Amino acid sequence: MSIIKHGEQRVGVFIDTQNLYHSAKNLYHARCNFGNILKDAVAGRRLIRARAYAVTTESGEEKGFFEALEKIGIEMRLKDLQVFAGGAKKADWDVGLAVDAITASPNLDTVILITGDGDFVPLVRYLQNHGGCQVEVVSFGRSTSAKLKDATDDFLDLDEDPKRYLLNFRSSGSRRVALPKDSGVDEIGETLGVE
Repeated sequence: MSIIKHGEQRVGVFIDTQNLYHSAKNLYHARCNFGNILKDAVAGRRLIRARAYAVTTESGEEKGFFEALEKIGIEMRLKDLQVFAGGAKKADWDVGLAVDAITASPNLDTVILITGDGDFVPLVRYLQNHGGCQVEVVSFGRSTSAKLKDATDDFLDLDEDPKRYLLNFRSSGSRRVALPKDSGVDEIGETLGVE
């Protein structure tokens, strides 16, 4: 299926920050270059809104990372990391991201989801069938749900040019670890950062 991309197309980008961060870390031992990812995802079209979803930790070490995203035009949606009595941690923005994408869809021609999480398949189908939007997914192919790839109108595989989409990427020393299909990230393993 061919998709249409033209300069007047209104685009909204919704970034599952934890999913992308952990995919880059586990596959390449590197960090994402969100500037290049956003630029290539939008592909010269009219960006209406770019929003990233993330959690804050008690230490606040991720603050510099969030500021760097804001400097390139990405609006941050933040919530605190939940720590339960037994020590379990939760940092899930799936519902918030989905609600925001649905709410914005009447003003968009294209919704771009930057995630590999298969939990977003129902969102993709809803936006296509009820929102009338073209839905594109951007993520690392090896850590992206096959069902999500099949559901989307277009898939930008960041694995095809890791040098462009990663900071501190070393091709010979990169660690390649397969993540489980539908790997949604529910907690932060370590502080997010950029160089």
